[in-house]
Amino acid sequence: MTDPLAHLTAHGVAVWLDDLDRHDLESGELSSLVHAGKVTGITSNPTIFQAAIGDGSGPYRGQLEELRSAGANVDQALQALTTHDVRQACDLLRPTYEASDGIEGYVSVEVSPLVAHDTAATLTEARRLWQVVDRPNVLIKVPATVEGARALTLLLAEGISVNMTLLFSLRRYREVIHAFFDGLEYAQAQGRPLASIASVASFFVSRVDAAVDARLAQQGGAAQAALQGRAALANARLAYQLYEKAFSTRRWQRLRAAGARPQRPLWASTATKNPRYSDTRYVTGLLAPGTITTMPRHTLDAVADHAAFPPQGVRGTYRDSAQVLRRLQNAGIAYDEVMAALEKEGLERFADSFTALRAAVHRALQSRP
Repeated sequence: MTDPLAHLTAHGVAVWLDDLDRHDLESGELSSLVHAGKVTGITSNPTIFQAAIGDGSGPYRGQLEELRSAGANVDQALQALTTHDVRQACDLLRPTYEASDGIEGYVSVEVSPLVAHDTAATLTEARRLWQVVDRPNVLIKVPATVEGARALTLLLAEGISVNMTLLFSLRRYREVIHAFFDGLEYAQAQGRPLASIASVASFFVSRVDAAVDARLAQQGGAAQAALQGRAALANARLAYQLYEKAFSTRRWQRLRAAGARPQRPLWASTATKNPRYSDTRYVTGLLAPGTITTMPRHTLDAVADHAAFPPQGVRGTYRDSAQVLRRLQNAGIAYDEVMAALEKEGLERFADSFTALRAAVHRALQSRP
């Protein structure tokens, strides 16, 4: 049987790991994955760092003791802990970045979710992270709120590479694409080299099914039951159709001629949340060239072990996907309302993780060795 991870690569899909942990960095686990060519990028978010750092024990204890002795406050310590891991991961992936001419080999680090609705604060935090990490293969992760899309344009204009995250709705994705084009055009007007500016758009998948399925189950009925588990893939596939259309326009052709690279769609939230569904469905169902699929370790292992890909990729599914969304609307599922709720919930989850992480670091700084 063909290696499923190699199958993804052969079809133009990059595989990134949705996990960053100092233990894996120091043990060689991440190095093994990278050197084997199984992953070509890494993403992180506040929830991932909360799980990694935990109570400040394990591989983080030594650095926390140094920070405590130096009199660091909570925010200084948190920045030091997270950016240390991001820099190490960037260095690990630097050969991948250079060998791919800057297409692969990226590591994402997120701005505070507490400033997601404040463009100015997002810009300040993004610039700070860009300077502190100081690696060409870092992506600054910005939530795709209205304010975040404005920040995207201004950050790209400054030459800062960005991962737009927490994308759910097609309308918001259109806004992000236009903000991406605006940013590159501003950068070009300032004489910046466009080839060195990278961006991805992280479109969340499994959370859409979790939200829509719950609403369908609450309503009951045969029509609703038949639509269970169909919303997420349909939504993501239509996002890829938007990508194909946007990146075939004359506006994009002009930017590409100037050296720009496309803002690739990144499939996030690919871990299956419903045990009735295949544990690889959000990977195998989104086979599309020019995309990135990011997976937590357990999903990556599941895909490598037993993923089976359908003969048809994303292209060719657009009509059926549009029909699924129409049927959902007819079944009483208000698309815009669900997507707005998912964006709000996603931000709240990250904010809760960020707050819990700050509290854990605070306790670690107050304790005595």
